[in-house]
Amino acid sequence: MNDHPAPTGAAPRRRPLHHVLARRARALTEARWFALSVFVLIIVNAALLGAETYSGLARDWHHWLHLAEHLCLAAFTVEIAVRACAHADRPRDFFRDPWNLFDLAVVACAFLPLVRENTTVLRLLRLARVLRTARFLPQLRIVIVAVARSLPGTVSFLLVGTLLLYVYAMVGWVFFGEANPGQYGSLGRAALTLFLLMTLDGLGDAVHAGLEVSRWSILYYASYVLIASFVLVNVLIGVVISSLEEARELEREHSPAPDTPSVPVPMPVPAQAQAQAPVPVPNPEVDLRTRIAVARRALDDLEAVLPPLLVTHPPEPPVLTPAPASAPDTAHP
Repeated sequence: MNDHPAPTGAAPRRRPLHHVLARRARALTEARWFALSVFVLIIVNAALLGAETYSGLARDWHHWLHLAEHLCLAAFTVEIAVRACAHADRPRDFFRDPWNLFDLAVVACAFLPLVRENTTVLRLLRLARVLRTARFLPQLRIVIVAVARSLPGTVSFLLVGTLLLYVYAMVGWVFFGEANPGQYGSLGRAALTLFLLMTLDGLGDAVHAGLEVSRWSILYYASYVLIASFVLVNVLIGVVISSLEEARELEREHSPAPDTPSVPVPMPVPAQAQAQAPVPVPNPEVDLRTRIAVARRALDDLEAVLPPLLVTHPPEPPVLTPAPASAPDTAHP
């Protein structure tokens, strides 16, 4: 027989280290000051990149600009490391976010020897950091997502526009190649001229030059402007607007829902406790009194709601008054 008392409760289980690290890092990345600090750092990096375009300033402050660039790179490295630690308990979620992949690629490429030795590539990489501002600006993020989602429709628009330019350029070369070789002397020049006419720039001069060749040229230019400048451009605008609505829906789905008041959920009662709990026996007399009281209350409420009934009094019965008695005739003949 064991003399030691049995433990009343088990010791609290310690949480794994990576769960604690993820929880603290997630609280840090979700803080408003953290996002604001990274946004300011991106703006400072863009300002430094712009300052290097001035030769005099870059020559006099070369050492300090180089030091500031290394500090910005170190800060961006710490930021992406903290974001990776926030997903320590679920690493796959970190790589499912395209913004995390973009930030990781921009920061990691800066440490590659091939990139650091090439000044042009390094500056382009630093320029790509400016695009990270879309991570902290929801409206800009919606526009970028809309542009990305409209690429398939834009490719279709480009194919149709290229086909239209080819057909009209060949027709223009046939009819206006000899009269106007500067604009329609070859297929390339004719396509370039029609591409500029798509913006309606110089349309009047082109129409007047075409009328000198043939009056039927007005149909050529009118049909091209109607199809290229109105139909195709409106189709492209419709594709972009549709993609913008889809991007807004995606942003609304991924944005956190507003805080709603929590409704307390009743704790389930174990089966043993339910079996051991005594079942109350209803009292018939108390139950009958309760029902009578509820019925009376319902009748009172019904009486208060219904309009008052018109009480009609029955007609009073007529009062019969006795007729006056005639005096007896005392006279004798």
